[in-house]
Amino acid sequence: MRIALVGPARPEHGGAARHTTELASRLAAAGHNVIIESWRAPGPADDKEEYPRTYRRLAWYRPDTWIAAGRRLRSADLVVFALVSQAQAASYLSVLTALTLGPDRPRTAVICHPAPPSDRLTRTLLARADTVIVHSAAQAAQARALAPEVPIVIARMPPHLPVVSREISAERGVDLAPGYPGTRLLFFGAVRPDKGLDLLLQALARTPDHVTLTVAGEFPDGPAPARELIAGLSLGTRVTLRPGYVPAAGLPALFAAADALVLPYRQAAGSQNVLLAFSFGVPVIATTAGALAEAVRDGVDGLTCTPGDVEDLARALNQIAVPQVADRLRAGVRPPDPGPYWSAYLRAVLP
Repeated sequence: MRIALVGPARPEHGGAARHTTELASRLAAAGHNVIIESWRAPGPADDKEEYPRTYRRLAWYRPDTWIAAGRRLRSADLVVFALVSQAQAASYLSVLTALTLGPDRPRTAVICHPAPPSDRLTRTLLARADTVIVHSAAQAAQARALAPEVPIVIARMPPHLPVVSREISAERGVDLAPGYPGTRLLFFGAVRPDKGLDLLLQALARTPDHVTLTVAGEFPDGPAPARELIAGLSLGTRVTLRPGYVPAAGLPALFAAADALVLPYRQAAGSQNVLLAFSFGVPVIATTAGALAEAVRDGVDGLTCTPGDVEDLARALNQIAVPQVADRLRAGVRPPDPGPYWSAYLRAVLP
């Protein structure tokens, strides 16, 4: 089958770019003829993960490139759009319109990474697709409200995991002897309001002083608001900020220095970071927002708490602050196997 994926791709940052790139590779490995149509001037490359047949012929400021892409892709059997924000809707609609002007039109699908926005252009895009693919039941309900006539397929987000050595977590272990270094929490990823870093900092202030936090990721609005909140909560000696994108090569050391990954999200369709932490042998504290905690076995390989509830999050942090609890949870972590996830995902994408 001739398949074109339209959207962000590596070496751009972000989970959607990684997802598009690995989806292309998995489809190609399954015997399909796959290309990626992506955008010019991607972000700086941190590694060599680009899919070899990635073409960067789309430009945000050149609508003619959108129409040209649609004309080129008329010969495809399937065109899949990776929808990350409503800003893409106009360009995707132009590509879709050009696709349908010929005598034969390929099948089309839209993958909604976050919940689909409810603006008019996005509604039109979803309504004109043959299939809409979402990653949780909550997303499916939102998509059905926007495009009630279009088939909605729920496909669990498959993991995008770097090649890591589980020896990292085995060598670290938990030191229960005197001089135990404390409980080291990690917040990893882009710092946005829906990710709940402010909630985590408030909860951290309700834990013993030996509980510390590292925040590693990009701050789209800059780190100043976080620093102000840290100072206001008197957490200056307990929180380390590491602003900036963390490349794959930096992940082993980052997770080796963590006793738990904390995902205090207010809203979420799902998160790659749960399975990423498990691949390093690190337990997870996550809210039950959306499908975020589906992979977490509460009390076995992590702890779950209520979204937006500082007290409940503080309860979970205080639980893992007990060394024996941290040790038990780490022992319960099992490395995820991406194979079954991806097999199911490919079945959802292919007509």
